[in-house]
Amino acid sequence: METLDRPAVRKLMGEVLAVQGKTLPDDDAAKLADIGFRSLDFSELALRVEDEIGDELNFEAAGLRSIETIGDVLDLLVEIQGQ
Repeated sequence: METLDRPAVRKLMGEVLAVQGKTLPDDDAAKLADIGFRSLDFSELALRVEDEIGDELNFEAAGLRSIETIGDVLDLLVEIQGQ
């Protein structure tokens, strides 16, 4: 199974935001609420990652609750690939 590294997931995240006319900040500490990255955007990003790796991601609700920053999203999506 192919996996995406952090820069590849970041690129996809930027593409999700670009569709809405938003720009992904360079700072991974930026808060999702401040950049307008919503739960629907997270779902779209997760689907894009799944399409790229050809496998379904396995989420746990507890892990999703702690997501607050761009870095949190990238860490989670890189970590859960292949689980």
